[in-house]
This record gives sequence, C-alpha cells and structure tokens, in this order.
Amino acid sequence: MNLPVFADIQKAKQRLQGYAYQTPVVISRTVNQLTGAEVFFKCENFQRTGSFKFRGAFNALSQLSDQQKSRGVLTFSSGNHAQAIARSGQILDIPTTIIMPSDAPVVKQSATQGYGAEIILYERSEIAREVLCQQIATERDCTIIPPYDHRDIIAGQGTTAFELLEKVKTLDILLVCCGGGGLLSGCAIATRQLAPNCKIIGVEPANADDATRSFQTKTLQKIENPQTIADGARTSYLGKLTFPLILQNVDEMVTVSEEDIIKTMFFVWERMKLVVEPTGALAAAALLQGIVKAPGSRIGVVISGGNVDLKQISQLF
Repeated sequence: MNLPVFADIQKAKQRLQGYAYQTPVVISRTVNQLTGAEVFFKCENFQRTGSFKFRGAFNALSQLSDQQKSRGVLTFSSGNHAQAIARSGQILDIPTTIIMPSDAPVVKQSATQGYGAEIILYERSEIAREVLCQQIATERDCTIIPPYDHRDIIAGQGTTAFELLEKVKTLDILLVCCGGGGLLSGCAIATRQLAPNCKIIGVEPANADDATRSFQTKTLQKIENPQTIADGARTSYLGKLTFPLILQNVDEMVTVSEEDIIKTMFFVWERMKLVVEPTGALAAAALLQGIVKAPGSRIGVVISGGNVDLKQISQLF
C-alpha cells in the first residue's frame, strides 16, 4: 500500500504557496485560564472555502495530467470537500462535478455551485455515495478525487500541522477532529516528523465513533449514516489509507457528545469571536469540555472549518 510520507507533505506545502492561506494561530487567555494549559488554535475556518479541505483538494488537482484536467473531476461530499474541489477546479480551469446528499447544509450547496461546480443530489438512504460516484465516473470518463482516502489529499491536509508547528515550534499535545481521517492522518505524519514527542489525539462525535472503535479494536468498524450535527464527521468508516496511518501515528482517540459540540461552538463564537461549524469544534470540545485534561502543557487545537448554516444552527441554540 502506497501510504503518504512526510516528503509528500513538504511537496504539498510548496504547491500550495500562493494559493492556500497561511491561516492564523489564535490564543485565548480565557481558554488558558480554564484549562491551565497554553493552547494554540490553528484556525482553518479562515482558509479558502472556509475549511482545511482546500489544501488537499488543490494539492490533488494541481498534479493531474492535462488529459485528466480536460475530462474533469468528480467527487462526493457533504460540503467542505465539495467547495474545496469546486474552487480548486475554478482556479485550475478544471470542470468539477460534486455528488452531495440532499440534506447537506444549504450554505455549502450554494457555495459549491457558486464556485462553478455541477451538483448531483442523492438520498443517503437509497444509495451509497461511492457507488453512485463510480457509476457516473464510468459514464463520463472523469477522475474521482475522494474526500479523504487519497494520497495527495492526505498530504495536502498535513500542511495544517506543518504550519502550526512552524509557528509554535513545539507542542505536548495536538487535538485534531476525525471524520474519514484525512486531516488526522496528514497532521499525524507531519507531527511525528516535526515534534516526535507530541501526543496526537483524534476527536470524533460519540454518535459517529467508527474511527475510535476501529482504533481501539484494530479492526475497521462501520456505522451506516451516523446521526450527528457534525456533518463533516458523518463518514461511515475510515479509508484504506487513513486507517493504517491512524493506527501507526495517532496515540489516542476520544469522543465528544452532541451537547459538548454545541456548548463548545457557543463558547468559541461568544468568547473567542470565531465562527466555527460543528465539525470544526470537535477538537476544541475535547479540551474545553474536560475530556482531555493536561494542565501545564502546550496544546495545539485544529479548528477545521467555519461553514455554518445559520438557519440550522440557530435551532440548536
């Protein structure tokens, strides 16, 4: 199996220069007082298209051959990867088609369309997105760029931790959300190289804990259509690349409740003045709700995105 390595992340970082934003690292005195730790938030909610996903999408699309670019690319996504592929395709002049669940946040559907992509909606309960994607790719003879289980996607996402560690130099703990595991895998590879003694912790919703159970049992676990407000973590299982990478490089997996996610979103919006989506709040929730306690430590927290559907979120509050 051709797993990505740190050199792939280094090359991705070079490709992204001038295209991806070097997102800010934010500190909060309030958070430091509450946790007794020194906490550094890597704010990918300020990334292009509102999430870390732009990193992997652009890295993958920029390496396609001219022939592949002309035929276009296809992917499946509930929103953030969709927007990232659409915007990357727009920049690189590559036609993009996105398969999205009909219940994907309207704000993410609108943004994806705004970046020039064709959207094909499907019902989660009627067909697996991977199956539909393969059918359409065969019909159209286009290239599939999946959301997380792809060498170039993982390498691109790993630049998130690379940038964070360049800025803060050293960390004792790094907290990263986990859906399909692309961000967690990539960040873990980078962190193992740049801060080998740092403890890497993945964070999932308790309602979608397939990765946590896979990590604990060392056997791939699946959850069909998990129900969580963290729509970016509603993946059913880890990938063929992300599962072994997480087993190799991640130290611990923890879960947070739906209530933990909502409380953390509210806190980050109100006290830190940062717009964060439910999935983007997962890593922060593990720390702010006391699931991970490490007074006296230097802790990195990846805020993965800020694409919020305000109509949907207002119901939660």
